[in-house]
Amino acid sequence: MIRLKIEGMTCDHCVKAVREALSAVPGVDRVEEVNRERGEALVSGEPPMEALLAAVREEGYEAHAT
Repeated sequence: MIRLKIEGMTCDHCVKAVREALSAVPGVDRVEEVNRERGEALVSGEPPMEALLAAVREEGYEAHAT
């Protein structure tokens, strides 16, 4: 399981945008959770970390590996 810290999510639309961006990354089996209150996302699979971070940043949010 990959845990990402996501900064900048303020609404349900933000959560949806992050979930869709992460889902589109090759190697992602499933986006288990995107939680706005905790500012994190859980992803299963074996995607490249840089691809996950880039996908979130392209949506306008900041992302960090935890």
